[in-house]
Amino acid sequence: MGCDVAAIHSSNSEVVGEVWRSCVKFPPLTTRPTVAGISIFPFRQPPPLCAFLFVIVLFVATFYTLHHPDATPHLFSRNSHNSLSLRRLFLSSASNATISSYLRALTRRPHLAGTKPSLDTLNYVLNHFQSLGLETHVAEYEALLSYPAHISVTARFSNATTVEFDLNEPVVYDAPGGDDPSSSPVVRPYHSYSPSGSAQGNVVFVNHGEERDYRALESIGVSVRNCVVLARKGDSLGRGGIVKIAETKGALGVLIYAENDGGGTGGIERGTVMRGIGDPVSPGWPGVVGGEKLSSEDDRVTRRFPKIPSLPLSRHNAEIVLASLGGARAPVGWRNSGRVGSGQRVGPGRTVVNMTYQGEMKMKKIHNVLATIRGTEEPDRYVILGNHRDAWTYGAVDPNSGTSALLDISRRFALLLKSGWRPRRTILLCSWDAEEFGMIGSTEWVEENVVNLGASAVAYLNVDCAVQGSGFFAGATPQLDRLLVDALKLVQDPDAVGLTVEDTFKSQNNIIERLSRVDSDFSGFLHHAGIPSIDMYYGADYPVYHTAFDSYDWMIRNADPLFHRHVAMAGIWGLLGILLADEPVLPFDYISYAEQLQAHRDALSKLLEGKVSVNPLSVAIQEFSFVAKEAADEAKRLKEQAYSKENVAAAAKRRELNDRMMLSERGFLDAEGIKGKEWFKHLVYGPAAEPESKLGFFPGIADALAMNSSEGVIEHEIWRVARAIQRASKALKGGFT
Repeated sequence: MGCDVAAIHSSNSEVVGEVWRSCVKFPPLTTRPTVAGISIFPFRQPPPLCAFLFVIVLFVATFYTLHHPDATPHLFSRNSHNSLSLRRLFLSSASNATISSYLRALTRRPHLAGTKPSLDTLNYVLNHFQSLGLETHVAEYEALLSYPAHISVTARFSNATTVEFDLNEPVVYDAPGGDDPSSSPVVRPYHSYSPSGSAQGNVVFVNHGEERDYRALESIGVSVRNCVVLARKGDSLGRGGIVKIAETKGALGVLIYAENDGGGTGGIERGTVMRGIGDPVSPGWPGVVGGEKLSSEDDRVTRRFPKIPSLPLSRHNAEIVLASLGGARAPVGWRNSGRVGSGQRVGPGRTVVNMTYQGEMKMKKIHNVLATIRGTEEPDRYVILGNHRDAWTYGAVDPNSGTSALLDISRRFALLLKSGWRPRRTILLCSWDAEEFGMIGSTEWVEENVVNLGASAVAYLNVDCAVQGSGFFAGATPQLDRLLVDALKLVQDPDAVGLTVEDTFKSQNNIIERLSRVDSDFSGFLHHAGIPSIDMYYGADYPVYHTAFDSYDWMIRNADPLFHRHVAMAGIWGLLGILLADEPVLPFDYISYAEQLQAHRDALSKLLEGKVSVNPLSVAIQEFSFVAKEAADEAKRLKEQAYSKENVAAAAKRRELNDRMMLSERGFLDAEGIKGKEWFKHLVYGPAAEPESKLGFFPGIADALAMNSSEGVIEHEIWRVARAIQRASKALKGGFT
């Protein structure tokens, strides 16, 4: 077989690829991961003649490349063939054994933010990025963190017996410290930022501790004033909200237990009760080293913390208290539900609890690690992938399943870089610190870089707990829905041979949630800076959340023994990064956003029952829909043009459209923010200040409805959202009025 040098001149990489592909059958794009580094797919050895020809062609191609570099196209030039090759190479370089080794190293010791072991994980991530040759730096901040010094809970029952509850967890499978729980390196169960103090009083069970639960108690004549309340943590109200409501009802203290107690192991759920996110002594500005810090006595600081102490309790200990309660019979809806004790009583009776929490507030340095992969054509546009690194305990699920996936993505990106790939836009890989205390690391970074983020951030892709169990779940801003589904189509489902993640997602869940919640690092990016965002995870829930049992051993016994789900998540996450960084026209779909806004308007209209007009929203959404269609048509025309770096005019048109699509999300921000939570600026998706808000969108309107505000107040909030949608429309359309 002869060698056509002219053919190599036109495209040497294609010739090499065609010779090799003619001899070897590649697996499909949605490759299965490897087990211990061994491919699940059989790989056929090429015949000797094909191998010989491949070596000859590769030698000639390499020789020509070295002597004619300008005449040789980029290995990953931007056409559909090479885009497919790039994605194939990224997916096929997965290794579950490698991800497993990362997770094992990260979870050898507990690594609560601000403690010495947390520096070990800092250095591990830093050294990993640097070893790959990635441009890496550390962004350091100072923050006020909260730690326990002493905790105790004692109960005195009606028969005059007294029990001091054991607040230690049983020994973890493979944790250091032997059989003595007191020698465990795990921090004792506590609520960070709870005020120090003691509370003694009769116990009242308040179910989930929501306003409606207190109304149910009031209907049977039960008050919690001067009592200690016992609450079971639910899905709709966080521990900080439980304590806040109890405080307003006159309770002296709060005990909270989780119905999932580590899968029957006796685990106790830690967590924060601080209100809001970010460093409490630098609210609204970055807590840079040497920067301004408020006094801990400043009202802007103290209002972030509860006024009454709270502690977590194991389910076992909670059930002892529940079984002892006298007083009123439980509300009808609570009876025989497993929520209350066998006596079906809620108190207050003769059971008295004495709880004590002594804590320490300390200024600590926290460290974000960032690795940068510079873009070649638009280096000033950024696609950001982020995960936090700190954990309450060992953190195998939360958050280091995500950390290990991020490290594997960086390894695979490094392989692509060695193969000649360079992204069009810059990619940032971010490892945040102190998330568990209230998204502090990411929030401080967003506050420090908010202007540059507003000008140049394309999207933020967040993974906190990569693997909690089975089933793929995601939340996103609507313009990223289609992109997310497209990525799911490319990745093999980890639990169903022959199916993609999109196949199983469509049949099992098929709901992309909206990101109004405030429970991970996407919050600062979306709610404060207006950056389009995605948050993803495997598994709806898991029983060892924030307990000492969130260990590597639990992961391999329960959630992901072969790390197939980790591989799938890393594949989805990394592909999203590649697509957003490499596509000449950003893969945003604002028609989807317009449809979602219309659905929100319809739901609001139904809730209002005609009492207040939603016409301002209707008009604004109609305009947004028209502009979204124009942008989609423009994007289609630009995609149909043959791509060429030399076509300056086409590049300018793409850049201008991309900027409009990137900036449109910023239009939903409002300088005044959400009333009562002014740091949160997004008027479409953001946290409602009122826990009983009935909408998962339009937080200002939701709060006005929850507080039974006047029609004038509700109408004003509707106009605020309408104006935000109009701003987004103008940004997407471009130009000036």
